[in-house]
Amino acid sequence: MIRTVGTHLVLEVREPTDAFLQVAPPSASGLDEVLSVRIDGVEPAVNEVDVPGMGRVHRFRADRGRLEVTYDATVSGSVPTEAVSPADEITYLRPSRYAEADRLSTVAHAEFGGITNPRHLLSAVSSWVGTRLAYVPGSSRPTDGAVETLLQRQGVCRDYAHLVIALLRGLDVPARLTAVYAPGLEPMDFHAVAEAAIDGTWYAVDATLLAPRAGLLRICSGRDAADTAFLSTYGGEANLLEMSVLASVDGDLPDDDVVSLVTLD
Repeated sequence: MIRTVGTHLVLEVREPTDAFLQVAPPSASGLDEVLSVRIDGVEPAVNEVDVPGMGRVHRFRADRGRLEVTYDATVSGSVPTEAVSPADEITYLRPSRYAEADRLSTVAHAEFGGITNPRHLLSAVSSWVGTRLAYVPGSSRPTDGAVETLLQRQGVCRDYAHLVIALLRGLDVPARLTAVYAPGLEPMDFHAVAEAAIDGTWYAVDATLLAPRAGLLRICSGRDAADTAFLSTYGGEANLLEMSVLASVDGDLPDDDVVSLVTLD
């Protein structure tokens, strides 16, 4: 499978800021990429930081002016997913800011406590979340977590993923949030899914069913959305003016089946 992905961001930097950009998938032999960062036409120094277990971050200092970021990549074949490490098993069992597993453990056990087959558990949680939430763009706030999402019964992809993650952690299954490029997503945007650790392997869970999992391309992973923002700024002020995302496959989109176990590239 050949995937073409990319993004174009335009920001107004009103006060100089340190910027952390997460739009590039993990490095691999089949990855051909170009990253351009310009502030009023001037290229700042960009440093790539590989955060173990999470992904690549491009860090730079943005002075006042018009900041334009363009990232384009072609990925041929698959990018092997790292095995679940002992550190992952610890980190991704704990409650986090947006995935309050401790508060939803009782709900998780009441709904899924009798399911022992991992394949059935992941599909059951995915279906349960997908049928109880309505996908409503703009319905959630950046500070909403899984509990608020369940109460409101609506949200966007990150909200679906947070609820899936909180329920799985409440069942003692390590789970994390992964930002992805999603061929087939409509309207096109960055996308977020959950990943669950079963028998040493990470499997994708996407309760939105908005794009086939086999076509998704990992950007970065973390405890929740706090670790996976496409752009974070610190010590200054920047306003996002424009954003576009591209994600496509060469040929037909792959099929998907909620009961199948799928790993992400």
